Amino acid sequence: MEVMVVNVLNGLSWGMLLFLISAGLTTVFGVLGVLNFAHGSLFMLGAYGTMTVMRFIPSFWAGVLIAPLMTALLGMGIETTLLRRVYSRDRSFQLLLTFAVLLVLDDAVRVLWGAAYHVVDPPDLLAGSVRLFSHSYPVYRLFLILVGPVLGMGLWAFFTWTRWGKMIRAAAQDRHMAEGVGIRVPLLFTLVFSLGAWLAALGGALAAPHQSVGPAMGERIVIESFIVVVVGGLGSFPGAFVGALLLGLLDAFGTLFAGRLQMALSYVLLASVLLVRPRGLLGREG
Repeated sequence: MEVMVVNVLNGLSWGMLLFLISAGLTTVFGVLGVLNFAHGSLFMLGAYGTMTVMRFIPSFWAGVLIAPLMTALLGMGIETTLLRRVYSRDRSFQLLLTFAVLLVLDDAVRVLWGAAYHVVDPPDLLAGSVRLFSHSYPVYRLFLILVGPVLGMGLWAFFTWTRWGKMIRAAAQDRHMAEGVGIRVPLLFTLVFSLGAWLAALGGALAAPHQSVGPAMGERIVIESFIVVVVGGLGSFPGAFVGALLLGLLDAFGTLFAGRLQMALSYVLLASVLLVRPRGLLGREG
């Protein structure tokens, strides 16, 4: 029983971290129609940026605040100078372009920070552990379990109740009609892509104390994020939440019961969902 509870918590903490990253990926696709291959690199920049900020300002929270904002500005530059030029072209151009951005950012990280791996300590408030039955469980993982739903509800409230959120939804449903009623769609697209970059970098900042920071950390996360959004339904925000929970729990219990086969379980889940429901669990037709 104790082992099961610990694995559920492990799955939830990893799932909520995946949700933070997948939320940005599915938001960008739902509004812009772009599958951003560079999302994992933006996640990695959030982790490296947090580590760098902490060298000058010895505060983890300063890194969590500054690094995602700087990455959002980078995302704004990527959208305005690169992506905006290929919206009207075939989607393969967008995929190739974002993949090229991924390669550039990955090499830039190796040039600026090197190939070594780094460890980021959690803040003092979250550095300890709590007693869970006969186990000690890290407080920081419990924090990750809480921050995912809180941020998810905040994003849902933003898209549902705010004026900007309603304009973004209108532009996602019918770009030409939104332009016809005076909505500045290009500006909205820039803001949405920078929001996606901010979410990816926030996930990286929060992941820094959870895992080692290295130049390959974005590769696994972008694959699992794509699995999350496809399983949940491309462009579906609730689907990203459900998909992240499923993948997080599958990863935790796969490690416990499946051994080496655990690495294949996420792909089995992806294939199973697509066979039964090709648009994903909560995806819309079309």
